[in-house]
Amino acid sequence: MPKQQINTGALRAPMGHFSQATTIEAQGKLVFISGMTARRPDGSIAGIGDIEAQTRQVCENLKSAVETAGGTLADICRVDVYVRNIENFETIHKVRREYFQAPLPASTMVEVSKMVSPDYLIEISAIAVLPNA
Repeated sequence: MPKQQINTGALRAPMGHFSQATTIEAQGKLVFISGMTARRPDGSIAGIGDIEAQTRQVCENLKSAVETAGGTLADICRVDVYVRNIENFETIHKVRREYFQAPLPASTMVEVSKMVSPDYLIEISAIAVLPNA
């Protein structure tokens, strides 16, 4: 049940670390990961004011969630990214390159005016498909 990255010359190549589309056979277990923030297990917020540190903590939280469900980051097919400042796009994708390898998940990133905590700079939700055991 390999995930496949879809790219077409009919669309502009992605500017960041994601695919234009992702396909996967619809067999296995779907995992819907709620929006992950930069909150550490002890409840503190990592990297207040630092988008790179917060993105790294968010990716670690995604990794923990998908691994607890029985998968890996490679099983994530889609991410939705909410940021306080879209100008942090390059820094966010620099960190994502450390966590996501090809074939890359499909992705949407939008700037939002507020989050649950004013200290949050980024939140990412995800969908993963885990292979049948």
